[in-house]
This record gives sequence, structure tokens and C-alpha cells, in this order.
Amino acid sequence: MSGPMSLEPGGSEQDTLALRLADTRPPRRRPRWASDDTTLAIRLPRHGPDEEAVSRLAAELADRIGPAVHPYEVAALLEAEGLSATLIKERYGHPSLFSLAAALYEQVPRTFPEPAAAPDVWRPDTVRCLLRGVLFALPGLAYLLTAPLWNAGRHAPALITAGLVSWAWGQALGHRAHLRMAAGRREAGRTLLAGAPLGAVLATAAAAPLAGSGPVVLAAAAQSLYLAAAGVLLVLARERLLLAALSPLVAGTAVLPWRDPGDWPRAGLPALALLGTLAATAWALRGTLAVPAAAGAARPRLVWSLPYGLFGLAAGVLVLLEGREEPYAVIVLTVSMGPAEWLLYRYRGLSVAALRTTATPAGFLLRSAGILGGCLLAYLLPLLPAAALTGAAPAGLLPLAAALWTALLLQAFGAAWPSAVICLAAAGGAGAVALFGLPPGPAPALSWGCGAAALCLSAGALWQLGRPAPHA
Repeated sequence: MSGPMSLEPGGSEQDTLALRLADTRPPRRRPRWASDDTTLAIRLPRHGPDEEAVSRLAAELADRIGPAVHPYEVAALLEAEGLSATLIKERYGHPSLFSLAAALYEQVPRTFPEPAAAPDVWRPDTVRCLLRGVLFALPGLAYLLTAPLWNAGRHAPALITAGLVSWAWGQALGHRAHLRMAAGRREAGRTLLAGAPLGAVLATAAAAPLAGSGPVVLAAAAQSLYLAAAGVLLVLARERLLLAALSPLVAGTAVLPWRDPGDWPRAGLPALALLGTLAATAWALRGTLAVPAAAGAARPRLVWSLPYGLFGLAAGVLVLLEGREEPYAVIVLTVSMGPAEWLLYRYRGLSVAALRTTATPAGFLLRSAGILGGCLLAYLLPLLPAAALTGAAPAGLLPLAAALWTALLLQAFGAAWPSAVICLAAAGGAGAVALFGLPPGPAPALSWGCGAAALCLSAGALWQLGRPAPHA
């Protein structure tokens, strides 16, 4: 040997005959995903991931990989797609499922699409709400028909007293019936069947000392019976049935501009409407009592319905005081109770929607204040032209309407005592001024009292309902 042997690649040893061992491993099966080429090709073993194949897979699954918050979610997705360990190694060149999942997670940018909008469970029934507002005002046609048959100045105190008692009792009974409705319609029907006649008896008994004669007592009893029966139908959501029962009143009043129907139709049509309402109430209660009784239903405590009755009494006094100053304003206010109920549903729906668009308590409070202000404006603004058409002073009507709506809003969320106490204070103050002739007079006292009540109730509503918890 004249010199050292070169050990560098490509040296002279490459030209010598080298002895190589035969490869005894079975031939590697061609994967199904390989290209369908017909020419003979020499395939070298792959070293490292196939970036092109991984990119294609990322593009195919991008919509499902983007929302993932961890590579393990992508691994679960790949496993659900049926990618085995062998397929991952052969097709994508990754050693394991988790390696491929991590590569896909890094390659696809994060996207978090908004969830599909949930149906609005508080969507109001517009026709039903408007119909309820009309039904609140239609009984006034009975007084228009029978006006020539009685002395309003002498008999009004008895009817007003019966109406106030019926209103307060109806509010408390309606709340208790709705509580019982959670157990079943039969339980609610039994509550109404026991409570409605008792309320009519109490209202008639309260009016009897002021009646002075038997016919006035009968008129107070008829009014009390109607209010009790109509309250039952409204609680059971049978508004169309009540409208059909009141059709004689509508027909009788429709002919008044052209002719005098006479004394008998003036007295008979309201009596026919009362009998129709009583028959409809009996039929509706019969249907609820036919439902099987609920097992183990607990009875709610009577005191739970007390603030609703006190609010009904306070609201009746406030409306009565407004009616003394502006009689036609009472008609406007009564009809507006239908849109007021519609706006209560809208407030709840908008508040639930605000939960999905705000991320902080402060943001929800601000959004809740805007919703409350918007609903109040939507309720009060149409009352301005209505007051102008009836000649009523907006300074008395609008504060009263705002106080009643915000009180109903608090009651809808179970905060009944604040609304009852504040409205009772406003009614007591304005009533004392009117009764004893104190300054500044009934009308200013009512306006200022209702305005202060509306401000207090609005602040309470924002405090109670400006948090996400009541709407969750």
C-alpha cells in the first residue's frame, strides 16, 4: 500500500464491487391515497411531515378546527373522522394523532362564530294585548247606555266604592291564580271559582251603605259580578270569549248617534252582556276543572298576593282622582293598558337579548337603562296626541301613566311591595289634598305625586333589573 485509503464519499471505493445484503422485508403496499400514475416510479421513504397534505386537510376542516380552544379538541375531531395512526403516518407523515392535531391547530387561525340566535320566548302577542286594552274600556259603554236611567251624582259613590274593592280584590286574586297555574289549570280554576264570587260579595257589601236604595245596590252587585267574571276570563286568557259576551253593549251603543233605543233596551242590553259574561265564565271554569288535579301541589301563602291587592287599590284611587279632573283621560289610560302590557313583554325580551351582547355588569346596566327609557318613551309618547284629542292635560296623564307602567314592570319581576308602597303613598297624598281641600289643589298634587312616584319606581326598576341575575 503506497498511501492511505480515502474515506470521503465518492472516493475510489465507490467503483469497487461491494457486497450488499438482500432486503428481506415484504414490499410496502401502495396506499390508496397515492396518485394513480401508470409509470414505474422509485419512491424514497418520507422523512418529516407532508406539509402539502396537512394543508389540504386543514383547508377541509377549517370551519371545525377554527373554534377549537386546544389541540386536544382537534385530536378528538380527527379521531371522529376515522383517521387511524397508520393513515396519519403514511399520508401526513406525522408520528401520532396528537402531532397532527397540534400542526392543524397552529395552522388554522382561531375563529369563534356567534351562536345562532335563540327564539324570543318573551315575544308578545300583539293582537291579544291590543284586545285586552279594548276589553278594559268596553264595560264603560254600559254606563253610557244607562246614563238616563240613574242619577250619576247621587249613585256614583256606591258604584265607585264597589269598583275600588273589586279592582283591589281582582288584582290579588289574579296573582294568586297565576301562582296556582304553575301547579296546573285545575288548581288555578279552583282558586278563581272560590275567590271571584267572594270578591263580588265583598264589593257589593262595601257599596251597600252608600247606595241608599235597592236599585243602586242591584247596580253595584251587577258591576261587581261583571268585574269578577271578566277577571276570571282574562286570567284564563279567554279574551275573545269576553269580547263575544260584550257584543250586546257594542251593538246598543252603535245606534246611539242615530236614535234613542228606549228605556228597556238601555237596561236590557247591559243585563244581557252581564248574563253572557257569567255564562262564558262558567263554561271556561268548567273546562279548567275537567283537567286532572296535580299531585302534591303546595298552596302559596295568602300574604304573597297582598301587595298586588294594595297596588290595585292605590291604582284605582289614582285613576279616580284623575277622572275627577279629566274624565276622558281615564278612557285613554284604560285603553293604553293593552300597549302597556305589550311593552312589558318587549322589555323582558330586550333584556334577555342584552345578556348576549354585553360582557360586563356596567355594560348591562347601561344597556338596561336604555331599554327602560326606550320602553317608557314608547308608552308615553302616543299618549300626547291622545290627550290632545280628548282635551286632557298631559301634565296629569303622563306622570300617572309612567307610575302605573313602572309599577307593573316591578310586579312582573316579583318586586311587588316597592310598587305597592310607593303607589299607596302617592294615592294617599293626592287623596288627602282632594278630600280636605289642601294646597296646592287636587290637580297639581296628583301630578306632583305621580311624577315623584314614577321617578322612585324608575330608580327602583333600574336598581332591581339593571343586574343580569333577574333576566337569566
